[in-house]
Amino acid sequence: MSQIFTAIVYWEEDVYVAQCPEVGTATQGETIEEAMANLKEATELYLEEFPPSMMNL
Repeated sequence: MSQIFTAIVYWEEDVYVAQCPEVGTATQGETIEEAMANLKEATELYLEEFPPSMMNL
């Protein structure tokens, strides 16, 4: 099953910060692409531990 989540990316001091507000994950990277890749990985790992059926999405 595939789901679509929001990604918010912004510049903070000297890194890009990426957040997924629906899940609550957040990461950072030196580039937007790195921040997004890190966010995807962090969100996937989070959802493995806490599947969407447990989150009431």
